[in-house]
This record gives sequence, structure tokens and C-alpha cells, in this order.
Amino acid sequence: MFIDKVQAVENKFIDLERRISDPSVIARQEEWQKLTKEHAALSPLIEVFRKYKDVTAAIRDDKEIVDDGSDAELTAMAREELAELVKEQAALEEELHILMLPKDPYDDKNVIMEIRGGAGGDEAALFAGDLFRMYMKYIEKQKGWKASIISANAPELGGYKEVIFSVEGSGVYGKLKYESGVHRVQRVPVTEAGGRIHTSTATVAVLPEAEDVEINLNMEDVRVDYYRASGAGGQHVNKTSSAVRMTHIPSGIVVECQDERSQLENRAKAVRVLKARLLAQAQEEAEAEVTEARRSQVGTGDRSERIRTYNYPQGRVTDHRINLTLYKLESVLNGDIDEFIQALAEARRAELMKEAEENND
Repeated sequence: MFIDKVQAVENKFIDLERRISDPSVIARQEEWQKLTKEHAALSPLIEVFRKYKDVTAAIRDDKEIVDDGSDAELTAMAREELAELVKEQAALEEELHILMLPKDPYDDKNVIMEIRGGAGGDEAALFAGDLFRMYMKYIEKQKGWKASIISANAPELGGYKEVIFSVEGSGVYGKLKYESGVHRVQRVPVTEAGGRIHTSTATVAVLPEAEDVEINLNMEDVRVDYYRASGAGGQHVNKTSSAVRMTHIPSGIVVECQDERSQLENRAKAVRVLKARLLAQAQEEAEAEVTEARRSQVGTGDRSERIRTYNYPQGRVTDHRINLTLYKLESVLNGDIDEFIQALAEARRAELMKEAEENND
């Protein structure tokens, strides 16, 4: 029974409370911090469950008064209160179902985002630049979030052939993971003299940043090449070999970084990107083991999947995964993408609830 499962979680919560107040556990700081984090993560669920138990007890008491019926005034009051309590109980139970859904272990992680121009040549690079600005504006609106460019390849005409940047803050991957995939733009390019509408694409990859415990990167498996940076950057571009190229031999993954003047800084950034890509590869391999029937319909990042279209002539943006169209293109390009992110998160929750119900049948 579902409530029995929640009760088992509360029992675990009580045990955690006992352990984190034990002086011998407090003395082992690493263990204590892990337990306090687990305790904090369960707190919202337990708070709702305890309200649910209080409401359930009140319903039981009111039913006894109604069944007794000896005091007409008290019975009427109990019957009236009972109707409200039953509604509250149903709402709390639904909230418990949501809180009991499995959490994505990567949701609280920082991310590395990679945006690349796809089909469409110069216009695709310009669109990649528009997407980059959209995400920068979105990140600016999030409390405590911070973005840093890791590497960028900007052609003369503008935009980006490729731009890689990190985003740090609370719950970053949990929100941005829905942005992975192929973004499509329909508009008249600035390079088009005839005024015809063209379709171009850009790909977005959102990679949770790997911690050392998750990815054991053996640098003996990595070939590191240093070369002179190209493009803008001042006199150092022609004089020093500050750019770094890393090739992970077992996987064939190649990472380049040349944005910093220091070879050491470029090397550190390249390692971060390489670890994130290796973690993403491990995720994809794990996902491939899941049967097609249970794979997420909403998805969180099949990079070959066309996920969203930005149509300039009609001023609309459509997310194809949930068939949501918003007629506010300018607002979306200015970073107002929360409506899409929330709708995708709700669709994912609904899917997980359906899976949980099927497993309980």
C-alpha cells in the first residue's frame, strides 16, 4: 500500500534524526554531512505526510461523531468539517505521490552547456548566437546562478559556430536539462536578398558537471596537445602555445579550449568539459539499457531530436515534445523560457506517476 511506503520513509527519517544527533557520528564529519543532506532532502515529504496523518485522524474523529448522531448540532458541524477534510486529504495524498517520485540524482548539479550551429551555414551560427543570448538572459534572472564561457568559435559574420560555457547555481541541471536537443529557426536570414524564409538549426547539449567520484579520469588515457590560439585575443595569440586540445583515447572524445591566455587555465577548463562529456556518455549507455517502452517520452536530451521551433514570421515558439505553442517569440528570446521548462517538468512528473501506478498494479 502506498501509505505504508511513505510510513517506511518516515521511519527512515526518524532514524536519520537520531543518528545526526549522535556525538560519535558528529565526530565523523564526512558521514554526518552525508546524513544531514539526506535528512534535509526528506524533510518536505515528511512535513506533508505528518499533515496527512493529522487530517486522517481528524476525519476518523468526525466520522465517529457523525455515526453516533446523538448531538444534532455537533453532528452537523462534524459533517460540514468532514467534507473539507476529505478534500484536503485527497490534495495531500496527491502531493505525497509527487514527492515520492524518484529524483533525478543530477538535478542539483552545475552544468556545461554546448551550443553549435547546425544546418544552415552562416544563418545557423547566427541562430546559435541568439540561443546563447537567450540562455544568458535566462541565467541572469535566476537567483544565485552564474555563467562562464569555457570556449567559443565566433565567425566574422556573427553568432557562434560553437560556444561552450558552464552554469553554476542551485538546481541548474534540473531546469536546463530540458533544453538538450535540436532547436530550429524559421526566418528570413540577413544574408538572404530575396526575402525567402529559411530553416536553420542549432544543437544544444546540457551536460551535468561530473565530480571526481563519478568519473575516474586517468590522464594516461588522454593525449594533450598544445598549440597557438587563433582568432581574437591580443598579441599572445601568435607568441604562445596557450590553446589546449585533449583527446580521450578510449572514447575518442576531443575537447579544445583556447579562450584563456594561460595554458594552465585552458587545461583546467578542458578537463572539466572532458569529464562532463564522459559522464554524459555513461548516462547515455545506462539509458540505452532501459527498454523502449519505459524510456521517457518527454526526454531530457536526445541531441538528434528536434525539440523546439522558433518561427519569426508568426512570432511563435513551439515545443514539439509537449505540443506547446507560445505566441511570444521576442519574450522567449529575451530569456522567458520558464513556461516551457515548467510544462516539460510537469509532463515528466505525470509520466513518472503513470509508471509508478503501473508498477503498483
